Amino acid sequence: MNTLTLPAPIAEYFAAEHNPDALAQCFKADAVMKDDGYTYVGIDTIKAFMATVSAKYSATTVPFALQQEDGFQVVRAKVSGNFAGSPVDLSYRFLLERDLIASLEISV
Repeated sequence: MNTLTLPAPIAEYFAAEHNPDALAQCFKADAVMKDDGYTYVGIDTIKAFMATVSAKYSATTVPFALQQEDGFQVVRAKVSGNFAGSPVDLSYRFLLERDLIASLEISV
């Protein structure tokens, strides 16, 4: 079985998916996150959003592909949880700065 090697901040992001405090440590203070048509700016806003979705959906995310695209790290992952259409493959488009996530856009 192939093991996907992710850059450290991205690996830490996926490892901490149900721990908003640990997730917050992966982002820059002024990071921007886009998910499901909404934009979240700043670590406190991102942390609150992640805590809400973690409790609501109990999702499990399994990354399966990584590619570089115009300076971004794009991860494809299978996400399963308590939501319509589960499981689904999502794209996570990360911009890294100084070993932290500066921006993240999640899409289908």
